Amino acid sequence: MGNFKLQSAMEYLMTYGWAILIIAVVLGALFGLGVFNAGFLTPKVGPGACQIERPNGPGTSAHASAQGECTNGEPDQVAVFNPLSDSYVEATGVISGSSSGTISFWMDPKSTQPAQSGVFSFAGGNYIGFGSGGLGVDGIGYTGTSTLSNTWSFVTVTYNGINTVYVNGQQVYSAAGSFTTNPTVYVGDIAGTSGTTFNGMISNVQYYNATLSPAEVLAMYHSGIGVVPSVVGSLVGWWPLNGNPNDYSGNDQNGASVGSVVYTNAWQSEYTAP
Repeated sequence: MGNFKLQSAMEYLMTYGWAILIIAVVLGALFGLGVFNAGFLTPKVGPGACQIERPNGPGTSAHASAQGECTNGEPDQVAVFNPLSDSYVEATGVISGSSSGTISFWMDPKSTQPAQSGVFSFAGGNYIGFGSGGLGVDGIGYTGTSTLSNTWSFVTVTYNGINTVYVNGQQVYSAAGSFTTNPTVYVGDIAGTSGTTFNGMISNVQYYNATLSPAEVLAMYHSGIGVVPSVVGSLVGWWPLNGNPNDYSGNDQNGASVGSVVYTNAWQSEYTAP
């Protein structure tokens, strides 16, 4: 009788064992892709779901407001930049900033970068980049840590004679200095220079002609990767990079993709919502 039960158990395992193994492998792969992560299941917003409307036209601030699905929803897609193809986004004719300003973006850099790579830069002006030594801001002199690789981080740079760098809402550097701007901006490269393309993903680039306060920077970080611009009247450009290089600041400064800029919806695995 005992031998019969043992034989039945072995036959069961032989019959269904491979199916159980395959299910286990599939579940493991799905966990690895983050499918069961709560962030993966969060509804995503599409391109242009939220836009800034300026009743008096581009470059004006009176009565400007955010319109549409402006709930800080996570983007459906983000931009992927590849140094092998010198890919970047260029927006020419951007409304000039001022001696005071703020630049913010979310980035997920890969550990292998060009010696100098740009995340955001001005033609003939300063740039914010990420290289082998970590986060760097030309003209400010901060060199951070390379531990920002392979994870999403919120970077903010403010300038007004005192230049300050924030990572994930926390100040990491501040010093007196200058910051030179230009009406042409680049995302994912240093002013279109060959060999300086960022390696990784970038999302939600915002450019203001005013210096945001530490409290405003922290609030933006806590709103997550899909944060809607916080000070609409001072907003110069807003490139969410959610499927396209368009500007949704109401200032009509759409970017143009150069090289093989790719937009992907497979970005959540390295993102942890604040």
